[in-house]
Amino acid sequence: MSSPKKIALAGSHKTAHERETTGKVNSNETIEVTVRIRRKKSIEAKLQSGERVTHENYEKEFGSSQNDVDKVEAFAHEYHLSTAQVSLARRSVILRGSVGNMEAAFGVNLATSTDTAGNQIRVREGDIFIPETLKDIIEGVFGLDNRPVARPMFKISKRDGQIVSHAAAPQSFTPNQLATIYSFPEGFDGSGETIGIIELGGGYRTQDLTTYFKGLGIKTPSVKAVSVDGGTNSPTNANGADGEVMLDIEVAGAVSPGANIVVYFCPNTDQGFLDAITQSIHDTANKPSVISISWGSAEVNWTQQSLTSFNEAFKAASVLGVTICVAAGDAGSNDGVTSGATGGQLNVDFPASSPYALACGGTSLVVNNGAITSETVWHDSDTSAGGGGVSSTFPLPDYQANSNVPLTPGWQFKGRGVPDVAGDADPNTGYQVLVDGQEMVIGGTSAVAPLMAGLIARVNQQKGTSAGFINPTIYATPGLCRDITVGDNDTTTTHTSGYSAGIGWDACTGLGVLSKF
Repeated sequence: MSSPKKIALAGSHKTAHERETTGKVNSNETIEVTVRIRRKKSIEAKLQSGERVTHENYEKEFGSSQNDVDKVEAFAHEYHLSTAQVSLARRSVILRGSVGNMEAAFGVNLATSTDTAGNQIRVREGDIFIPETLKDIIEGVFGLDNRPVARPMFKISKRDGQIVSHAAAPQSFTPNQLATIYSFPEGFDGSGETIGIIELGGGYRTQDLTTYFKGLGIKTPSVKAVSVDGGTNSPTNANGADGEVMLDIEVAGAVSPGANIVVYFCPNTDQGFLDAITQSIHDTANKPSVISISWGSAEVNWTQQSLTSFNEAFKAASVLGVTICVAAGDAGSNDGVTSGATGGQLNVDFPASSPYALACGGTSLVVNNGAITSETVWHDSDTSAGGGGVSSTFPLPDYQANSNVPLTPGWQFKGRGVPDVAGDADPNTGYQVLVDGQEMVIGGTSAVAPLMAGLIARVNQQKGTSAGFINPTIYATPGLCRDITVGDNDTTTTHTSGYSAGIGWDACTGLGVLSKF
């Protein structure tokens, strides 16, 4: 019997790795890949109506079909791949097998290379191939290539190369102080809510959390770690990803200490990131009502299958009533892209650029006697500024139709504008946190995502229901955001094509600082 004809999987093309390959991957090494499968039926009508569904009904209506799963498994088993896990709700089949069998099944060649930290990784170049009979069933295959895909969006405040302590910072805030300064709803602490946090590295120490919250005079929130794709709570030192993890937990926890916090740890790969997102959205045990994501990378760094699959996962969150808060980036209007076709030019960060995410931008905040005296766009250098711009991938959503989102110069494509809201992100006016026993002041839009998640947990408690996808509401309701009208985030090479703040929505701070809805 002849093998079925194979075709390139749409959107799977991967560029060569930036570092040289060092050889072939051991063909006997066992790896796992995640295959994303189509929905039983379109979700678009449900999205347009704003109607919500329960987790149980979502799987029945919009999960993958068992028949499609069976077809994918039958193909995989022909190549001696086994099924490690199936989730109809997450529309995911996780396959396990040798590198050699994976290469044969998906028509790829896997080579070894190193990442910027010197770790050995698998890389591929070109397309993934699947049987033509599955072309309408398989939407993506993740995990063959395991290069790092995202960076954390935090900035440590330093002076003369040294970490700035709380006492030495010219101005800094505890997260609960910011909640008061920003007039978040009083009398609510997120009780009854669960905040999910996605982490692609690092970890937390329980003793640090106990010490930190005791110092604030706040009860220590319940914090639980969930492992995804082998990711674990693995604290190392204050200069690594622990800064991101502790910032996220301490900000969300100080704003809403009554909420349960569930941290989903995953590898920093497209597979790990996607699996953590889908697992958190469809987590029927912990049921987060809001999810905070402080990791990302410029849209140009992602495959189309990643852009599509993440966005489709966020659509699921919308109909399930789960809010997704995402940091908009810390490198201004070029998003840190210095090479390639868009090097030094306008770029926007993903997954913040998904139309179904609440993209969180950055400000620089000055306060005197508890009152705001100045709040402008955060921009302190060519590599340190609030991210924002216009997507080159996702079209302008209906809720931004009247927001005067500009066209990207040289493009006629009307893209989604980023960010939606903003908050204090300048490391010079940053957040007082404790990381691996060390006092630090940290900024970055990384802090704004958990800040907004904490706000949303409060509002959910206040209203007795989850807010869910709030973007249409905040754009349609004047007065919910305090407009930021001064500053720019232009980090382009020429400093002539970035973005400036102004009255109304802008590509620096969105609608402004949100404190209610």
